[in-house]
Amino acid sequence: MELSAFLLQVLNGLDKGSAYALIALGLTLIFGTLGVVNFAHGALFMIGAFCAITVQRLLSISVVTLDETKTDFLGNPLKIRTPYVEQWFGESIGQGLIDWSVPLAILFAIPVMLLIGFAMERGLIKHFYKRPHSDQILVTFGLAIVLQEIIKAYFGANQIPAPAPSAFIGSFDFGVFIGFDPGTLIYPYWRIVYFLFAMFIIAAVFAFLQFTTFGMVVRAGMADRETVGLLGIDIDKRFTIMFGIAAAVAGMAGVMYTPINPPNYTIGMDFLVISFVVVVVGGMGSLGGAVLAGFILGILESFASMREVIEAIPGINQVVIYLVAILILLARPRGLLGRKGVMES
Repeated sequence: MELSAFLLQVLNGLDKGSAYALIALGLTLIFGTLGVVNFAHGALFMIGAFCAITVQRLLSISVVTLDETKTDFLGNPLKIRTPYVEQWFGESIGQGLIDWSVPLAILFAIPVMLLIGFAMERGLIKHFYKRPHSDQILVTFGLAIVLQEIIKAYFGANQIPAPAPSAFIGSFDFGVFIGFDPGTLIYPYWRIVYFLFAMFIIAAVFAFLQFTTFGMVVRAGMADRETVGLLGIDIDKRFTIMFGIAAAVAGMAGVMYTPINPPNYTIGMDFLVISFVVVVVGGMGSLGGAVLAGFILGILESFASMREVIEAIPGINQVVIYLVAILILLARPRGLLGRKGVMES
């Protein structure tokens, strides 16, 4: 294999791994704090993606005027549609807002996802804290189905495109950047942006947990909830906030992923199963393990999707993640960085 082809698959793997790591990070935050196996987390990723679609549609709402100087083929005055944002802010700023609708949707998605996360935790999840994990899986999986059917009813079943800002349409020539011949290693700008965005969010979550008083209390509560409670700290309230933060992380991951893969109502389920495999491989309750496993499995899946590999082993790209998960769990039953006692009877 040429070095350029190898590096291209690594880049593809980092792209996929970014999405896996962000979703798995939120899943692990919820399991590590509340002890809940949340099968509705993929639906939060889906809702985040449709927050981007919603913002795009809101910014594109137009007023219709008639241009008497121009006619259609029937001789009727031509209808001119002008987005309201162009009327309010001028053509340049209005078009800029529409063009940057996906990044701007993060500002909309964060409060929406926080509210949804708080509502889920207070309205449903809290009633299943002490119930078996099987009950938690059933109720959250049912909630995920309800949420995706709501999205399907409102947005339809087809994929809805949400283009990246025009400044990031096109590809970056990595070949020239690292000394190869021009055109030997080209990669889309937005996928690079998504990877950098994922790294920023992951670093922000770890920094929040590591260097803030709130985060230190949460980490202490994850290790010994009862002792922290005996100190007079309302750890349940802090864990509810962490559920909202986990929902916001999933939502932002969904927002920024829309230009890569136009969303439909099944996108949450598509990522959910793989993300749970990532969490288990990384180690249930281990934030670092979830991120590490996300990138490792993303890169492995990328290499398994190469034409030469598929021709040699048909279908390997569909099962490689699960095969690797089996091998890792046989060697390390608690996962790569799992803690003793988690999910053990």
